[in-house]
Amino acid sequence: MTMVTFAGGTGALLAARLDRPAGDVKAYALFAHCFTCTKDVFAASRIAARLTAHGIAVLRFDFTGLGESEGDFANTNFSSNVQDLIAAADFMRAELAAPKLIIGHSLGGSAILAAARHVEEARAVVTIGAPADVAHVVHTFGDDIDRIRSDGEVELRLVGRPFTIRRQFVEDVEATRIEHDVATLRKALLVLHAPRDQTVGIENALQIFTWARHPKSYVSLDDADHLLSRRQDAFYAADVIATWSSRYIA
Repeated sequence: MTMVTFAGGTGALLAARLDRPAGDVKAYALFAHCFTCTKDVFAASRIAARLTAHGIAVLRFDFTGLGESEGDFANTNFSSNVQDLIAAADFMRAELAAPKLIIGHSLGGSAILAAARHVEEARAVVTIGAPADVAHVVHTFGDDIDRIRSDGEVELRLVGRPFTIRRQFVEDVEATRIEHDVATLRKALLVLHAPRDQTVGIENALQIFTWARHPKSYVSLDDADHLLSRRQDAFYAADVIATWSSRYIA
């Protein structure tokens, strides 16, 4: 595992980890983590580690203002996440090799669907528990959504940590539609989703799959939770991704 940094979409220096296989690299993948998570969340680290066993190198990074990356999270939004992903792909193209596989978890999955058209070399796209409507994330704010609209910003505790959420974030996600991005993807798509996902309902997977054109595939994650907290669920997802993508990224 190697630590690297690169300039994100807003110019902030973003921290990343590059997981490499022990042998030859068959392809490079770019991984986008979930909302308010980091590159080191279990799902990201375990999937990346497992993919290296299949010969796939994975770059996973902290979005602006999260984890070890620079920048102010309060100034970020879905659009800036997409720009960070494009910047990550640009960095890989210049310093490593352009990603042939891009993977996104939860809101990161929605972001890679929006960013994919800017990564021409990518041949395969994978979403894990991704919302079809990015405004779904405002449900996380509960009753505080009205205060965010009226006061302009509110500090909330999300996943046990304080985050400042500003009105511009809410307005950005509510104005964003990814249907066109999915319908014009022109890349192979794999949708992974757990039917019992209590955070992002299974109907989101159906909507994304319906929008997409072939080649497209759906694989159930059975009784996994949204964050793929169990090691075996993350490993299963990685094994499916590696097997499915092999026909596109070879």
